[in-house]
Amino acid sequence: MSDFAGLVAIVTGGASGIGLATANLLSSRGARVAALDLKPEGLPDGIMGVQVDVTDDVQVKAAVDAVVERFGRLDVVVNNAGIGAIGDVTANGDDEWLRVLDVNVVGMVRVARHAIPHLRRSPAASIVNSCSIVAWAGVEQRALYSTSKGAVYALTLAMAADHVREGIRVNCVAPGSADTPWIGRSLEQAADPVAARAALDAFQPTGRLVTADEVAGAIAYLASPLSSASVGTVLAVDNGMHGLRLRPRGQA
Repeated sequence: MSDFAGLVAIVTGGASGIGLATANLLSSRGARVAALDLKPEGLPDGIMGVQVDVTDDVQVKAAVDAVVERFGRLDVVVNNAGIGAIGDVTANGDDEWLRVLDVNVVGMVRVARHAIPHLRRSPAASIVNSCSIVAWAGVEQRALYSTSKGAVYALTLAMAADHVREGIRVNCVAPGSADTPWIGRSLEQAADPVAARAALDAFQPTGRLVTADEVAGAIAYLASPLSSASVGTVLAVDNGMHGLRLRPRGQA
């Protein structure tokens, strides 16, 4: 498939996990891709790496400008950079709240702010934000992270309304529990990482975590010109975590 042929894409957080899977997929489908990341090392051949901290507006502008200077255009932005947080509302101090919201929400704003002037010139402009199923599903010990992703969902809808008449589509994906480096690090902190992983798998209706490639496929769908009627859409990639209510395994 070459639905991205001739298009240029930016993927933030593009050097690992879902971001890297997305960068690889878009590249395989014809896009010229730049991975913006704090540590853009070890990227596959053909993917441009740009070091950037999305909390630094000057760095973000310079990174977007560097991509456009190299490729001459910008068509797709995947706002994937983000960090996690664990705990209820008593667990995280103000500094952590500000840090997570700065990366997960305002970071997307910064990237979009500097990308939109270029996207306005594209015949196939698309922004896809990485949200999460916890934006509307209550999950224990995720107060800060859920708040940030709820804001991303609201931001996506507002951006979609603001820019649809400019020809820029804005959508988001909402993964459930995904097999990413952050989940791996969280499990390593458990008293029994093997048991914690088994319990997390068992919690999923399908009995396993979502893969980075599955989320990348959803991102690619929303970013592609083939989904030109999808605007302000949230696409859940969650193994049915939110919508299904199943009996425990083994019960009739």
